[in-house]
Amino acid sequence: MSSMSGSHPALHVLMTADAVGGVWQYALDLAQGLSVHNVRTTLVTLGPAPTSQRIADAEAIKGCRVIVTDWPLDWMAVAADDIKASAMALARLARDIRPDLIHLNIPALAAFGEFAAPIVGMCHSCLATWWEAVGEGPLPTDFMWRRDLLEAGYRKADLLLAPTRSFAIATQRVYRLGTIPWLVYNGRSTWPQRQRSNSNIRPYVFTAGRLWDRSKSLAALDRAAARLDVPILAAGPQTGPNGEHIEFTSIRPLGELSETVLRGHLSERPIFASAARYEPFGLAVLEAAQAGCPLVLSDIPSFRELWHGAASFVAADDDAGFAAEIRRLASSSRARTYAGAAARRRARDYSATAMSNSVFDIYRALLASKRPLMRDEAA
Repeated sequence: MSSMSGSHPALHVLMTADAVGGVWQYALDLAQGLSVHNVRTTLVTLGPAPTSQRIADAEAIKGCRVIVTDWPLDWMAVAADDIKASAMALARLARDIRPDLIHLNIPALAAFGEFAAPIVGMCHSCLATWWEAVGEGPLPTDFMWRRDLLEAGYRKADLLLAPTRSFAIATQRVYRLGTIPWLVYNGRSTWPQRQRSNSNIRPYVFTAGRLWDRSKSLAALDRAAARLDVPILAAGPQTGPNGEHIEFTSIRPLGELSETVLRGHLSERPIFASAARYEPFGLAVLEAAQAGCPLVLSDIPSFRELWHGAASFVAADDDAGFAAEIRRLASSSRARTYAGAAARRRARDYSATAMSNSVFDIYRALLASKRPLMRDEAA
């Protein structure tokens, strides 16, 4: 474990983030954990602006400052020039504020511009691996330039991180990297939870995330819901930033929930289901497991890696299989309690503290090194 803050000089990290998905929460948990090690974080947002509450939450973290921009996200950009403009602006900002290290949660930005500080790129997800999971046929033309740009960014980074070994392997293969990204499991801060029994709560199923994203396979859960007497509730947006939309016939959509309301649902320990065909990590699953929810998950490599022995697994598109496993858990309070306890025990392995300690140690190793720790020789 890393030493505490007083043992090391202060570090200043410039970190990119967006408020569209789980990257925002990842960035906040990481900044919070790094602050214990005397690390200041300048958080630069791209894409749709975070809410004022989210900005306030971030700036409540010791040493954290938020800079909101209107620069486009890589997967929302119309052309490579849009990303180049963002990268050049970020490089200028880095020259002005002179961080010790740059942590790119959007590694494509490394493809352009000259950055004076070492670059750590976080491989959260990408369109090319997403397409492998949900697409048919060759990679669409509109995706190809994005894939090439991200590959260039990966190769220019001094070090890459990935949230699961399975996704690290997929990233190395798809982008033909000479070195596999370093594994640092994502973590999530826990919160004080009411001790309440779920034996008197009518069983129900809960899921959360970007409902519009077809890789989440909400259509399969919707079909499963039609087979069940217990309701399936879904929290999250049904329409994406680029106009993607999903409607349900049997799932009960809740819209986007505040963190307080979301935690209220999880504290009731419903059966948490995810039928995702693509999920490099899955913070929503971790949050549910921390609350003691029994997990019914799609049988994909990342979920197996993280939750083997602590969840039930069903093929991603098998709505009958999801319905059968949900029905089994719904019929037995004892089974739900046992499964929820197993999930909670496993969730302890994925704490925000463990994540931030590991990242801090990697920062120190990179800054102490006389050369990049993993930059691809083909760069």
